[in-house]
Amino acid sequence: MSGTIVKVSGPLIVASGMGDVELYDVVRVSEKHLIGEVIELRGDMASIQVYEETAGLGPGEPVESTRSPLSVELAPGLIEGIFDGIQRPLDVLYNKAGDRITRGVEVPKLNREKKWKFEPKVKVGDHVTGGDIIGVVQETPAVLHKIMVPPRKEGVVEWVYSGEATILEPVYKLKDKDGNVTEYPMLQTWPVRRSRPYKEKLPPTEPMVTGQRVVDALFPIAKGGVAAVPGPFGSGKTVIQHQLAKWADADIIIYVGCGERGNEMTDVLMEFPELSDPRTGLPLMKRTVLIANTSDMPVAAREASIYTGITIAEYFRDMGYKVAIMADSTSRWAEAMREMSSRLEEMPGDEGYPAYLSSRLAEFYERAGIVKCIGNEDRTGAVSAIGAVSPPGGDISEPVSQATLRIVKVFWCLSAALAYARHFPAIDWLQSYSLYSDRLRNYYNSSVSPDWSGMVSKMMTILQEEAELNEIVRLVGVDALSFKDRITLECARSIREDFLHQNSFHEVDTYTSLEKQHDMMKLILTWYDKAEAALEQHVHLDKLIDMPVREEIGRMKYITEKERVEKFGEIAKRLDAAFAALTEGGELDA
Repeated sequence: MSGTIVKVSGPLIVASGMGDVELYDVVRVSEKHLIGEVIELRGDMASIQVYEETAGLGPGEPVESTRSPLSVELAPGLIEGIFDGIQRPLDVLYNKAGDRITRGVEVPKLNREKKWKFEPKVKVGDHVTGGDIIGVVQETPAVLHKIMVPPRKEGVVEWVYSGEATILEPVYKLKDKDGNVTEYPMLQTWPVRRSRPYKEKLPPTEPMVTGQRVVDALFPIAKGGVAAVPGPFGSGKTVIQHQLAKWADADIIIYVGCGERGNEMTDVLMEFPELSDPRTGLPLMKRTVLIANTSDMPVAAREASIYTGITIAEYFRDMGYKVAIMADSTSRWAEAMREMSSRLEEMPGDEGYPAYLSSRLAEFYERAGIVKCIGNEDRTGAVSAIGAVSPPGGDISEPVSQATLRIVKVFWCLSAALAYARHFPAIDWLQSYSLYSDRLRNYYNSSVSPDWSGMVSKMMTILQEEAELNEIVRLVGVDALSFKDRITLECARSIREDFLHQNSFHEVDTYTSLEKQHDMMKLILTWYDKAEAALEQHVHLDKLIDMPVREEIGRMKYITEKERVEKFGEIAKRLDAAFAALTEGGELDA
């Protein structure tokens, strides 16, 4: 089916003679074969968003339909891949076209020549259904790629291959109930706008441990959960996502640079291959897929990059893996939607964004979750989605932030004031929240310590009291506070500086286990409780604040996991001895 261009408006073109195409079909535009996608149909007129630069196009040029929706290729070769928003491998594009991507350049999405060692997991005569694992390929030392029967396919295994094969060569044959025999390669494709099927979505019950204390203790995210990281320019959104990509409890990382500035994406491309993966000791890229779609690339491709990323994440989820997808930033995607909506002359919503902004964001985040995978095997997989939001001027009352807040369950609000004070992570503990906290309470109390939730609640109460007391201090000075309130301020300072503040460049402090986080909280709160009790026995305030053991509590963050138990016990004993000396040794306030 072919038509002709009637109108060109930036990344949007209108073509006539397109009566037989369907919504979201991929088309090739002009003699240059630019990639586009049909986003609106009116009779035989189709509105097409083009994923490449449209300068120089004019009315009368041909438009050809591929009669298939925008899809991703799923097969060995994804891991360590660096793709653009429509899954074109950037290294192959560079070798073919140089520094500047030539318009209309066509390259295979995945390597067709490389041979992979296929090891079968079924035998002839086995009955298999969609999602069953036919065989495995050791894609990287960190990832075992499981070759699955495509969804909604089933049959009896007629033949299965063992040995090396490309992703296009058949590796098994199935006979269906009608007696037809079909051969299947390792490669399968899937439309990006359609979520992959699963048996059942499960409620999240376990945290995705990140090693970032403010996240794990105060605002946890569940495996299969969704979180948003809004914040103004320079507050550390990208750095936090890098930290989560490196340390989060996930088997596969999908990092989508959706409209990021080029230099930020360059940092990712340069840094990730050099980073050592703490889980495997190998480079982090050995379990990572990067989708680089920077702000100077065509606007329309931002939407495709988001859907490409989540579809690849669902594919690895179906293998039974825990996947974390980082989208940086969804605001750039929303701005692209706003531009396309205005060019389509749709009725604008708040601040010019389309009226369907919330539903589009929800479609993305709702594809996350922990699920029972399809197939005869009993396995579960999870996709955890973390989206950065870049509100202009840090104003989270704008539409994208508010639409995201209505969808996600975790809100890590970044503060410019904390970022400029060099407090990392700059997550504002007074504005952030996690709706998973109640669901995860049983896990923390049973797996870490029964007093975990109680200590977290107490720390949050102290931090909130500090905010109220600081208002009084600003008005009348600290001397107007009671000794008990000043102890509260001192404990809050210890929570902020010794527990919440973390050095991402320090080899020990960059990651903290849940057990060590518990020990740190316990020491800080033990000092607080004992200090309050000592005040009632008229111990002098300065003696309590200036206790030498408090410096050791502050340095607890730099103690390695191996030394944790021994050092924690020593500091706890010294803390008890110090208070005993104060209350029994006559260090009283006259």
